[in-house]
Amino acid sequence: MTSAPEPTMAGMGIRFAALAVDWIATSVIISGLTGRNYGYQGERTLLFFVEVVVLTSLMGSSAGQRLFRLRVVDSETGGSISPIRVMVRTLLIVLVLPALFRKDGMAYHDAMCKTRVVRI
Repeated sequence: MTSAPEPTMAGMGIRFAALAVDWIATSVIISGLTGRNYGYQGERTLLFFVEVVVLTSLMGSSAGQRLFRLRVVDSETGGSISPIRVMVRTLLIVLVLPALFRKDGMAYHDAMCKTRVVRI
């Protein structure tokens, strides 16, 4: 009997695309609620934070990650991560840490939270 192949770590490009989808979706929702395409950065950031935390806690991935078939997992076990770790990870993303990657391709926010983003 063969075991399932190890999920591969997602690259920077696809991760940024998923992040862009989440940010654009948040922007569309805020624009729809306010009728304006500018301003409301605090509300947009808060909605982004809530969307990513809720969906990642419940399903293992945000809307953008799900679209690109990505999942956030524990870097040691490959299993789900707790909602607290999801919140800390998302806070680090909001603080613009996703722009910082190590030489091995891992994002600093993932290294700090002991998570990784894999293709499913």
